[in-house]
Amino acid sequence: LIVCYNYLSEIIQNILILMLVVLGVFFTFKSKFVQFRLIKDMFTLLTEGVVGVGNSKKGISSFQAFCMSTASRVGTGNLAGIALAIKTGGPGAIFWMWVMALIGSCSSFVESVLAQIYKEKNGDCFRGGPAYYMSKALGQKWMAVLFSIIISIVFGLVFNSVQSNTTGLAFEGAFNILPKYTGIILTVLTGIIIFGGVKKIASFAEKIVPIMAVFYVIIALIVLFKNFTAVPEVFKMIIENAFGIKAVIGGGIGTIIKTGVVRGLFSNEAGMGSAPNAAATAATSHPVKQGLIQALGVFTDTLLICSATAFIILFSGIDLATSGDGIQLTQEALSSQVGPWGNVFIAICVFLFAFSSIIGNYYYGESNIGFLTEKKSYLNIYRVLVMIMVFYGSVAELKVVWNLADLFMSIMAIINLVAIGLLCNIAFKCLDDYIKQKKAGKNPVFTKDSIPGLKNVECWDKK
Repeated sequence: LIVCYNYLSEIIQNILILMLVVLGVFFTFKSKFVQFRLIKDMFTLLTEGVVGVGNSKKGISSFQAFCMSTASRVGTGNLAGIALAIKTGGPGAIFWMWVMALIGSCSSFVESVLAQIYKEKNGDCFRGGPAYYMSKALGQKWMAVLFSIIISIVFGLVFNSVQSNTTGLAFEGAFNILPKYTGIILTVLTGIIIFGGVKKIASFAEKIVPIMAVFYVIIALIVLFKNFTAVPEVFKMIIENAFGIKAVIGGGIGTIIKTGVVRGLFSNEAGMGSAPNAAATAATSHPVKQGLIQALGVFTDTLLICSATAFIILFSGIDLATSGDGIQLTQEALSSQVGPWGNVFIAICVFLFAFSSIIGNYYYGESNIGFLTEKKSYLNIYRVLVMIMVFYGSVAELKVVWNLADLFMSIMAIINLVAIGLLCNIAFKCLDDYIKQKKAGKNPVFTKDSIPGLKNVECWDKK
């Protein structure tokens, strides 16, 4: 069974990598490099979301939607996942993570624009995501149902067990607290937030995400300045290892690329079909605005947070062959640079990163449970299952949890990539409309008549 599982997992991951690269490059050229040429708009739109432009008082603001998706993206994958990538594939895996972030951000743009176009009204808020555009735009209800089931299991259950697993190990290493006690604390806090509804989730994410990201980057910058003279050597190490010139650990360039791509996807989720669930919640005047903000989320996750972890580890000079796995490697690396308190700091970061990620992950499941059924009882059962898996993950084996996460993530991502590959022209027509209005000096406003022949759209009537 183990041999069959490993063989199946390898085939699925190879298919995923091929699709990510091909579609990412295609979207990038088709959109004329939208993730680079409109990068100024990304930051401007974040500010717009903060001050409440774009009807945000009636729902979730663009900034809150950005924080919700970033809460899910920026989790223990940014600390433990990057450590695993470097240990498994060597420093070169980081280069391929950067590459996938640069082209994958365009995939995130496409899926988020589609999620905005086909979103639905949900009380005072909106909801949407891949299941909604698969059903409404593709007319493939079976595909939508399959995706909803998988994402509800992957994010609410499997991925959340990964977050609590890493947190338990980090607290055990820093405070000598048994993982089960950390798991109990996480479980109780999770229950308090997830039973509060989407607005409580958004409010929580809006407050905690910017704070935790800024503090972590500050520490990484301190390590960077301390080792400033070693920067050229570290970059040289990454590049040489990326192309197999000095592939000492990973066993060849194929392993290095695969490790970088898969770990990068686990971290930034570009093209996976998760972030569109948060993107759809935003009250904005044009779908492209949220598409650009979610593309920025990919850059924030991989180029900023993941790179911070990578440099902390590589500057430390720790022997990867004899170091610990996952979060222990990151803790060892930071402690070697700043002293024993680095161990404690990482543990606290992991707790905040994991908790915010658990809440973001849960919402993705909630949104898709809402697609499958309107019965409140099923949602409450799901919430209880999420809490059970948060506790279970804290006491489970690390490798079992991560392997399950990789496999399910790959299957889910493939389904979503097929959908956005078939629907991408709608997103690009929407982009053309946005750019046309910008050139005319307008604040872009979208209606369902902006794209001729657009069907099954219910939230974009003319005001």
